[in-house]
Amino acid sequence: MQLEDIKSVYFIGAGGIGMSAIARYFLHQGLVVAGYDKTPTPLTDSLRQEGMDIHFTDDVALIPETCKDVDTTLVVYTPAIPSTHSELTFYREHGFELEKRAQVLGTLAQAHKALCVAGTHGKTTTSAMLAHIMYGSGLRCNAFLGGITKNYGTNYLLSDSEYVVLEADEYDRSFHWLRPWISVITAVDADHLDIYGTEEAYRESFRHYTSLIREGGALVIHQGVALTPEVAEGVRVYEYGERDGDFHAENIVIDNGEITFDFISPLGDIPQVSLGQPIPINIDNGVAAMAVAQLSGCTAEEIRRGMATFAGVDRRFDFKVRTPRHVLLSDYAHHPKEIYQSARSLRELYKDRKITVIFQPHLYTRTRDFYQDFAASLSLLDEVVLCDIYPAREEPIPGVSERLIYDHLSAGVEKRCIRRADVIDFVRSRDFDVLLILGAGDLDNEVPRIAQLILEKEG
Repeated sequence: MQLEDIKSVYFIGAGGIGMSAIARYFLHQGLVVAGYDKTPTPLTDSLRQEGMDIHFTDDVALIPETCKDVDTTLVVYTPAIPSTHSELTFYREHGFELEKRAQVLGTLAQAHKALCVAGTHGKTTTSAMLAHIMYGSGLRCNAFLGGITKNYGTNYLLSDSEYVVLEADEYDRSFHWLRPWISVITAVDADHLDIYGTEEAYRESFRHYTSLIREGGALVIHQGVALTPEVAEGVRVYEYGERDGDFHAENIVIDNGEITFDFISPLGDIPQVSLGQPIPINIDNGVAAMAVAQLSGCTAEEIRRGMATFAGVDRRFDFKVRTPRHVLLSDYAHHPKEIYQSARSLRELYKDRKITVIFQPHLYTRTRDFYQDFAASLSLLDEVVLCDIYPAREEPIPGVSERLIYDHLSAGVEKRCIRRADVIDFVRSRDFDVLLILGAGDLDNEVPRIAQLILEKEG
């Protein structure tokens, strides 16, 4: 089906962060947009206010009649939806065109120069930084992001620019549908082994992705990444890092809640860059974003202004309470390396304060594969509170629970396991210095209530 033939789009898994950005695109095109998701969230509430028809019960009868025309309806689904889902079964059995989110994204990006950010971690913040720089420059951009940017309150940006900023998601090999003009690769630390099976297969998927970069484009890869790219002839390859690489930072100053550094680049250095979201890990993310912006043609002043005004992304090192007495953050980190970076950044910011983390592990397979690494990363903090595993698309695995992480935490770390349902009562019963709510599950839904409880303790 050609895009011009589509009159309605139906999303199965409508409330996913990546799915919602595409839904917003079609809403902007004036199409009928509807869908199903498992539970209502603030994001689905926003989509409904923007004109999307969403329901939360798997029931074919609830699908709007306008989304039942096989000749004009595109069905977009997420791989997380089980094959037994009745609405998915209905569309398959009646001959509708079904596409994964990544396929649709690849199609939408074809008419643009795609600036893609791939990697095990850092994708959302780096792509949001890049989009903010580009959108505020003379070049402008479109963007489909994996998080809600605080600058714009959305994960979708629209303009008449020839550029589009995308997250290149490796889950289910989704990024193989893309043809990047310029791509960042932040890391290839093994993940999604339920899909890939081995670390070698995971890295091979990234190697194939590098072969998809268009001739005349560029690859910006983090220094030390265990990957040998296979780029087409004419694709430029650069390395970046916090302190080393073709693009890197020098003269880093972290003082009084502010971070500045000089951006060193083969295309021209940019002195005195200030981070609008002054978190140590954002030096690394920022170098990558600035590199792509500079390769795309942004000026030094546009890059400097974009970095200084970047406000961050919801659930990415996201401060919810920040007073002299209490600090509360929410962070989506759910891979051991991401957690390590969050913990390291917190330690640098709050050297002499007690840091407590409440962590909800995401997926049984990820916990099974990386429980020792999770324990090592979490052990950088003073107190670790573990909730039961958020299963998402998975069934329980015998012998796999949060206790695997608990049993491998370092000696000297205060630790406990609590039920997800008891988190609010636990927070109510305690006073915290610095509290981090961590993970990609549904624990973040409790953060507004947790923030309220902590602010009540201010009195």
